[in-house]
Amino acid sequence: MQVSGLLIDLDGVVYVGDEALPGAVAAVQWLQRQGVPHLFLTNTTSRPREALVAKLARMGIQVEKERILTPPVVARRWIQAQEMEPVALFVPEATAVEFAGLTSGEAGAVRAVVVGDLGEGWDFQTLNRAFRLLMEGEGCALLALGMTRYWRAPDGLRLDTGPFVQALAYASDKTPVVMGKPAREFFLAACEVLGLAPARVAMLGDDVVTDVGGAQAAGLAGVLVQTGKYRPEDLQGAVRPDACLPSLGQLPELWPGLASCD
Repeated sequence: MQVSGLLIDLDGVVYVGDEALPGAVAAVQWLQRQGVPHLFLTNTTSRPREALVAKLARMGIQVEKERILTPPVVARRWIQAQEMEPVALFVPEATAVEFAGLTSGEAGAVRAVVVGDLGEGWDFQTLNRAFRLLMEGEGCALLALGMTRYWRAPDGLRLDTGPFVQALAYASDKTPVVMGKPAREFFLAACEVLGLAPARVAMLGDDVVTDVGGAQAAGLAGVLVQTGKYRPEDLQGAVRPDACLPSLGQLPELWPGLASCD
């Protein structure tokens, strides 16, 4: 691969839970010293960027919040550009701060229903409330902060945002507007921040569909990192990674000649 910049997933690549993966801290510090253009690209919607900056700092990784691109950041731009206010938020309270000023304090119709990683906050009543808002609001949009199916938490695999968005899309017959991975626009926005053409950028992620397949569909290279949610059968599916990386910690010794997955 002939790439100059990197987009790096966080969950499952840099850390799992509150623990950095072996070698990940040293690899990020190496990238910073070498001046390799990179961003952290994550579908995490359970916390704002400031919380991610603090979490990385506790692990020994110092980054500015502008180096982290999240779906709420891109979603806010879209909502304002499309004049889709007010919105109803189905996101964790900590993430709601990214949408300050876009919600209405009064009950009633909204222009968009924003769905993020609400986790254990989902129950039937909450999901049904989102459905009713979608059906009652004329031209109401279903705005998805990512379509990741699941992720690996310290206690095992957990459902992510995608399954709940799909349920609402099926019930309301609305096509989701996706702001996170694997949406093409999300990857292109990241390339724009890096100042590089998509063909010069590689996405490093542990999700063969959302990270690798999504990046490839946007014209980037997709590198499957074999940590986090990675499973050997990921290499037997329709998505064929451009390269594989056993772990982020091995990036310095392999860059830029990342190996194929054969």
